[in-house]
Amino acid sequence: MWGNVQYGHRFTLPRWASLTLLVLALGSLARPQSGEVEKTFNEGNEAMRNGDLQTAAADFARVTAAMPRFAEGHFNLGLALLQQGHLNDAVSSFRRSLRLKPTLRGANLFLGIAEYRNNNYPDAIAAIKRETATDPKNAKAWMWLGVAQLAAGDADAASMTLDKAAALSPDDVDILYHRGRAHILVSKESYERMYKADPNSWRVHQVLAQSFVEQDRLDEAIHECQEALRLKSDEPGLHEELGDVYLKQNHLAEAETEFKNELNIDPQSLTAAYKLAVVSLERSKPDVASQLLEDLLRREVHSADAHYQLGRAQAQLGNVDEAIKHFSMAVKESKDSGTEDSDTLRQSYYQLAQLYRRQQKTEESKAALENFMRLKQQADAQQAQRLQDKLKRSAQMQDATQ
Repeated sequence: MWGNVQYGHRFTLPRWASLTLLVLALGSLARPQSGEVEKTFNEGNEAMRNGDLQTAAADFARVTAAMPRFAEGHFNLGLALLQQGHLNDAVSSFRRSLRLKPTLRGANLFLGIAEYRNNNYPDAIAAIKRETATDPKNAKAWMWLGVAQLAAGDADAASMTLDKAAALSPDDVDILYHRGRAHILVSKESYERMYKADPNSWRVHQVLAQSFVEQDRLDEAIHECQEALRLKSDEPGLHEELGDVYLKQNHLAEAETEFKNELNIDPQSLTAAYKLAVVSLERSKPDVASQLLEDLLRREVHSADAHYQLGRAQAQLGNVDEAIKHFSMAVKESKDSGTEDSDTLRQSYYQLAQLYRRQQKTEESKAALENFMRLKQQADAQQAQRLQDKLKRSAQMQDATQ
């Protein structure tokens, strides 16, 4: 139904790797003792830096011939061979370096990368696991372990591994890409098993509805929600999901009906009560909304959103003082919860500015309006920055996979 679940994208050695290789080669690695050999070793590093991999490999081969027990020489030779695509030779060089120095930093990682690129996933996983054991804070090692696990078809393990990588390096675009892929595959595998277990299950229709919502195919989402409800009409959450789709289409009467149906099944649902209140306000039923929101606030006393919507309801009813009280409470609760960049806080200040002006309280109205304008400017600046960051990440992701 959803097709075969595979991880078809082969991740080539990206630019970060070549830079890391040079850092490893030029930084903490030991130096040859012989002056002539050291000169050749340095020339090999310089050739690597300049992208002259053939010269680098030849230089490192001369180094290892002169000093066959020099682990770092074998390691650097492996790096050059790996980037040239000579995978079997690279694997041999990395293995020699590890026999000579089992704790050589990075050797297991790049051995694993070479094995991965050679489609030898079990050995790749074993090698990279050794690297993560000795260097557990190396986010790239965890990433490559996850990539190898994905290639081996173990999306469950890969998703957990890539979660660890993301925790160590939250803004790394390569890690975020592979982590997203892993979780998508876990979801697909779960849905595939669900469909095979019971293709007529209401859950299948629920999943299809959610998928159609994500694709903005709302009419099809509504149909699948209705099919799910036909099979499981008393399931908590289904009517609310259907109401959400109607709300996206601005079909307020239908949304109102579904949120009511949800509350008939699950009277304790705070989200359904809140959504019904909001729809009631949009349908000019402030008395209904007010009753719902007052009940909600008795159960969720610190809800800034509920105070904001109750302020709207009281304003529609003409209860200006009550409206001001609840908009002020929305401001307080937003600040207390640390959500000072929320739309609820901004709009509460805007509503207060309008209501104070109606009461001819000029200073209060001016102060509220100034707060609204300040927060709006901050929000606009943050949105512009997020857009720039998104474009930058997109460009980085394209570079990383070239």
